[in-house]
Formats: sequence, structure tokens, C-alpha cells
Amino acid sequence: MNTFKMALHVMLAVIIVSQAHAEDSKTVKIATEGAFPPWSAVDTYGKPVGFDIDVGTALCERAKLKCEFITQAWDGIIPALNVGKYDAIMAGMSITEKRKQVIAFSEPYALTSNYFVVSKPLDLPAMDNSVKINLSTDTQGGRSALQALKKNLEGKVIGVQGSTNAEAFVREYFGGSVEIRTYDKQDNLNLDLVSGRIDGGLADYSVWKVFLESKDGAAAVLYGPRISGGVFGPGVGIGLQKRDKELAGRFNDAIKAISKDGTLKEISLKWFGADLVSQ
Repeated sequence: MNTFKMALHVMLAVIIVSQAHAEDSKTVKIATEGAFPPWSAVDTYGKPVGFDIDVGTALCERAKLKCEFITQAWDGIIPALNVGKYDAIMAGMSITEKRKQVIAFSEPYALTSNYFVVSKPLDLPAMDNSVKINLSTDTQGGRSALQALKKNLEGKVIGVQGSTNAEAFVREYFGGSVEIRTYDKQDNLNLDLVSGRIDGGLADYSVWKVFLESKDGAAAVLYGPRISGGVFGPGVGIGLQKRDKELAGRFNDAIKAISKDGTLKEISLKWFGADLVSQ
């Protein structure tokens, strides 16, 4: 090989290595809602904290990515991803077919368990909270439990956070029998439940747990079976732009790693007091 060709090869190698280092040094911006504890909240210093932030930090360390969390209102979180305001979403977002039409998802890093919570003074007919309804499997027991729940809540005012799977579920299965009220934040729903402006609400158990353990939550109670599958999807994943396959692969490898070594379960126990991550 002559001197010119050798110099050319060296130059090309330097360019390739430099590009690789540039990619690794890029800051991956991750959006979170910051108003959905314990998944995400904002501390007194304005810094995002919560389950999603701890999981995201662990994933970025494992994938050797430099990451930054930013807060974004829920109703604009997907459109802002697709215009490139940030690179990923970690906001307790369930993987659904509707969302998969516009964005991509990582593998699930947490599961969902959705419950109604109602005001204690309603004194509704008793229901077994240990019953599980999986909307993806059409069973007689599930159909019967769902019909009983619908009958017991008939005529009630039910709150849901807007543009969520909870809203989609209530509209599809209860829309004709209850009055639906939507909220921008779960905290505002909780305030109306405590004040009696609504009779109940639907959300993930992890969100209700924080509320029910608070002073205000003493006036409310979990009601009816656990609801999963169907419109709620297979679990919670990282939202990504469809073209960003390389980043999705790195996150998926990292999810497998922190799941295998117990880090993911440890973070779940820290924030939820329960294992919401094991399949």
C-alpha cells in the first residue's frame, strides 16, 4: 500500500471513530409529565423525580447514554416527540395499538393495573377487588364482572385524566351509563373526588396508592376488579420516534439487563411498595 492510500485509510478511520464518539456524546432528551406521582413528579428544586426517572437513569447508565429529563404536559407529549423536541418519552405511558400508529415503543418496563376508586359515602354494592378482568381475553367471568361494575356505577359522575387509556376505556365500556368528566392532571381529579364534585375515577393502581394513603384519600376506596389488557395494552414502554430504531435497540437491551439483575424490581419496590414490573 502506497503512502497516499495509507493516509487516506487513516483519515477515514479517524472520521468514523469521531462520528461514533459524537453519537455517544449526544444528550438523549427524555420527556416526562412531572405531574403523575409516583411515576413522575417535580421536587422543590424543579427537578423531575419518580419511578420513570430512576428507571430512565438506570437504563441510560446501562446503555452508556448521556440523558436529560425534561417535563412536558401530557396532552402534547406525543406531538412534541414527533417534531423532535426530545428523543423519548418515559411518562407511565401504556403501549397501545392506537399510539403505535404514530410512535414506536420499547419493550415494556412495567405493567398496569387499573382500578376505579369511589367516594365512601356512596355506599355502593360490595365488589371483590381481587377479581381480575383482562380485556384481551374474552372470558365469562370477566364479562360478568364488567357488567356488574357497569350496573353499580350507572348514573355516577366518573373522572378520568384526558387523553389517557382510562378515558378511552370509560367511553367505550361505560359511556352510555355514566357521566364522564376529564381532567388535565390526576391531582385535580383527586381534589374533585374529595370535594364531592365527582363520584369516582379510574386510574392505575400505582397512582391511586399514593392518593389513598394520603389524608384526603381516607374518604375514598378502591372499588371493583383490576382491569388490564385491551385498550390498556401489554404494559408501559418508552415512546420513541419510529425512525429511531438504533435508540430503541439500546433501550431494549438495557431493559433486559436491569430486569435480569433485579434493578428494575428494586426501583419498583422503592416507589410503589410493590412489584409492578415482573411479567
